[in-house]
Amino acid sequence: MMELVTPMIEKGGCDVVYVMPNLQPPVTTVSQAVKLHQELTRIAPKVKFLMTLYLHQTVTADVIAEAAQSKVVYGIKLYPAGVTTNSQDGVLEIDKYFPVFQSMEAHDLVLNLHGETPDIEVLQAEAAFLPTLYQLHTAFPKLRIVLEHVSTRQGIEAVRQCGPTVAASITAHHLWTTTENAKTNAHNFCKPIAKTLEDRIALLRAATDGSGKFFFGSDSAPHPVQLKEQDNAAAGCFTQGWATQLVIGALQDAQRNGWISNHVITQDTLNGFLSTYGRNFYKISVPSLQSRPHIRLEKSNETIPTSIMSSDGTIEVVPFRRGEQVMSLSWIDGP
Repeated sequence: MMELVTPMIEKGGCDVVYVMPNLQPPVTTVSQAVKLHQELTRIAPKVKFLMTLYLHQTVTADVIAEAAQSKVVYGIKLYPAGVTTNSQDGVLEIDKYFPVFQSMEAHDLVLNLHGETPDIEVLQAEAAFLPTLYQLHTAFPKLRIVLEHVSTRQGIEAVRQCGPTVAASITAHHLWTTTENAKTNAHNFCKPIAKTLEDRIALLRAATDGSGKFFFGSDSAPHPVQLKEQDNAAAGCFTQGWATQLVIGALQDAQRNGWISNHVITQDTLNGFLSTYGRNFYKISVPSLQSRPHIRLEKSNETIPTSIMSSDGTIEVVPFRRGEQVMSLSWIDGP
């Protein structure tokens, strides 16, 4: 799977990737993260990979210190146990990890939250998690926290109410979908599940508000087609090969529907949401305008394929919004 999807990162207009650790087995040690970083860099040498560790009982304050020294691990992902793909080894009692969070704050690593409460109705799971976000921010005000793949207007408002060390990522698929879309098409199903139209509109407006507290995070999750099309479909949408085009398409769709104003889709807005806000939050240097590569988007007849296949034919993945037309994307040097 890695060999199939990693080359598609640049195709979707990305050259920095924050790598989530909920693999099998989960990435819980610095040595695992370093090895995975080497493998990914071999496949896509022009991409900067920011690694994470899976918060687990074996991740201690000493491990945090080791991670900070590694120069490849940028954060720790907190998965409440059982809420999403490969989260069965996740956190049951958050308070037990306060010494870890204290060490993260001291070493300036980022805490990434999958913001859902387990064992609750799925449409209420994100809202029910928000008191935990407030608790963590209050206890560790200097700890940088990202509410990952925010999916509700309540989540958006919670991030706005927190200080500058709290931000949220927004996915392309959440900009496009609602619960009804997920119910009728397994390839639209993800965790957290897409919510109502009102929530979708709130995400679209947050993506264009210019505050810097909301930035793009693809949460692109490729699964073999048989795992997506079974009765208990795997959670995740594969968007990476068309990530930038999907975001812009969603914003244009919102503009046509009157959900966002015509004047908000500017080059500065897009550059902020897709690039600089995230880079600034993660403290990644932004190259000068003259030295950094750019992407060019052009109207075309390009269509998202119905599926992609590994070279040996053993793995097939169905992309999000397969069969839909998108802009063509190319990389160019200089401004």
